Amino acid sequence: MKFVLAGNPNSGKTTLFNALTGNSARVGNWPGVTVDKKEGIYRLQTGNTAEKISIVDLPGIYSLSPYTPEEVVARQFIMDEKPDLIINIVDSTNLERNLYLTTQLLETDIPVVVALNMMDVIEREGSKIDVGILALKLQVPVVPVSALKSSNVHLLMQRCAECAKNPRRGSSILQETQLGNRYQQAMHLVEKHNIPHPAFHAVKLLENDSIELLHNTQLSANIQALKLEYETGDKPFDYEAEIADLRYRFITSEIKPAAVKLLGNGSLSKSEKIDRLLTHRFWGIPLFLCAMFAIFHLVFAGDFLYLQRFALLDEGLPGIGVFFQGLVEDLNSLLSDHTALLLDNAGATDWAKGLIVNGLLNGVCSVLTFLPQIMLLFFFLSLLEDSGYMSRIAFITDRAMRRFGLSGRAILPMLMGFGCSVPAMTGTRTLENIREKRLTLMLIPFFSCGAKTGVWTVIVAAFFPQNAEAVVFMIFLIGIVAAFCGALILKKTVFGRMKPNFVLELPVYRMPRMKNTVRQLWHKLKGFVLQVTTIIAASTILIWFLQNFDFHLRMISPDESARSILGVIGSSIQWIFEPLGFASGADGWKPVVAIIAGLIAKEAVIATMGVLYIPSFENMTGNDALLSSALASMAVFSPVSAFSFMVFNLLTIPCFAAVATAYAEMQSRRWFCFAVVFWLAAAWLTSFAVYRIGLLLHDTNLANIVIFLLALVIVILAFTRRKNSRHNNCGNCDCGNCGKC
Repeated sequence: MKFVLAGNPNSGKTTLFNALTGNSARVGNWPGVTVDKKEGIYRLQTGNTAEKISIVDLPGIYSLSPYTPEEVVARQFIMDEKPDLIINIVDSTNLERNLYLTTQLLETDIPVVVALNMMDVIEREGSKIDVGILALKLQVPVVPVSALKSSNVHLLMQRCAECAKNPRRGSSILQETQLGNRYQQAMHLVEKHNIPHPAFHAVKLLENDSIELLHNTQLSANIQALKLEYETGDKPFDYEAEIADLRYRFITSEIKPAAVKLLGNGSLSKSEKIDRLLTHRFWGIPLFLCAMFAIFHLVFAGDFLYLQRFALLDEGLPGIGVFFQGLVEDLNSLLSDHTALLLDNAGATDWAKGLIVNGLLNGVCSVLTFLPQIMLLFFFLSLLEDSGYMSRIAFITDRAMRRFGLSGRAILPMLMGFGCSVPAMTGTRTLENIREKRLTLMLIPFFSCGAKTGVWTVIVAAFFPQNAEAVVFMIFLIGIVAAFCGALILKKTVFGRMKPNFVLELPVYRMPRMKNTVRQLWHKLKGFVLQVTTIIAASTILIWFLQNFDFHLRMISPDESARSILGVIGSSIQWIFEPLGFASGADGWKPVVAIIAGLIAKEAVIATMGVLYIPSFENMTGNDALLSSALASMAVFSPVSAFSFMVFNLLTIPCFAAVATAYAEMQSRRWFCFAVVFWLAAAWLTSFAVYRIGLLLHDTNLANIVIFLLALVIVILAFTRRKNSRHNNCGNCDCGNCGKC
């Protein structure tokens, strides 16, 4: 048998799916987490036998109307795949909104069981739901469950297995309303054409549903003629709005009063009390910025010197991320030293030792060094998701985001970009407007992902050891500013005026489940290690080969690296990067090659630099401190050019995995090509500006700097100034500025 899980976003549908199947599907506490259907197996134990039941997790939807891609996917699956039963997940804390979808599912001929979820929250809030009355009104079984605690899950599946064996005929709440006669006549016409689910299709034809009008042309014409018989007056009757209103009337008058008995005193819930602070008009955004700064401080700070400053400790306490990074560095050093010693004792040739130690271990260990910080960042972001705070972030940033042609929902995939661009780009599927989705896809690579952390760490250790935390924070800030400046430019040029829709539910706050968080981290860790041991390892070996052999396939000495295959390729395009400051001189091709290697994976930037700047495998320790000292001694870099190099790597084309994801999500080859050009142009121009401004700050006096900054501010204000408009309060304008539209 095949059962489908259907329900509103954030109703606990995916959590129930995990509880049933043990699957590792992503669980997040914000709307739109499930954007694809997922399938798993539940084994129902009956006596001595176990019956296998296929469970399909559909996207979260609010209705079966074709308003969003998720609703179309869910509707097509229910209509075409003919599942044996629908498990309708209903959030018991939001009955009125959730039961709207229920009234539509009941119009199909498929057996339905309502899983009344989050009953533990209802009890904790001092409320009670009469399950018997609810089942009587809906005329389908209702089972109270708690997906989070896996309570009553087995009872739910037993009831589902029983109901799936009994056929069911769909019915609509319209039967007992003023539209009852029109509904009955429409249903009679549908039945004459032998169309399955006649109640569902009859209602959709009355609503002028676009999918029904497309697939049932002749029948829709008959329904239109039927509707005209009842038309009175000059203004046409809005069936879709009237039917939606009748559904809500049925829920509020028939179900809600009879099913819910409030035992509380009407006081605010805990979530509402917390929201008074976290979604406050003035304090919401500052608190969010403080939370993000605290996360970055825990992950990237070298040490907590303020503890020493306040006499809490004799010395500064090492930051969590840096502490674990140091442990991994020590392990990498130990591995490299023992491997080199083992190869010496085995009598390995120089090229074999160079390939294994300097080529393979150097690149792989340089990447693994930053694994603790990447995992810590994922961990803290997962806590924000599971607690419900991510939805609040979207809510409080919506007003500001609209100035850049985006809705508050776009902030969620952008924040995920701090972890990894691939899932962040996948998260844009929750954006209903395709133009908003494409704009967000173009901006996500500007948010510094965890893979770029290694670049910042090495460069900062080499050139900014006294201000490491401030420089890293500035890099993150430049990425954010570049993203919103890019959004503003694209909005006013390429995309034009956009009005992204924004419907968001604020779920109740919940304590994050450590089991779910650890499961997510484990799968991210497996994917990262798999990438390191395959893509990164292969790329570092390839880079080592290209750097140590010429075009005649003769091995060359480290002093002749400019004659290598890699040196010749890098030198041929070095002129493009020379204005950026980091690609001048005889060794200027090395940073260029590192940037190209970053297209494979951003971790490969450090792996490549480790191969190019530490040519002697005898000195290789697996520690990024050696690479930092090697960079600091290179004449090709200065503090200004090193910062320019970081900015270019921040904004340029992301890794191939992210590029492939962007291509799939753009749904347009033309827009994808434009995005690639946009990334390259943004990286080159911003890096050029950073380098020139850095030289200006270094070489000129304060008065010229102030004049330059004032001129820059004036240009920006002139570009972003809104045109004044006059309105006659006619109601036909659509600028969104006057408050009268």
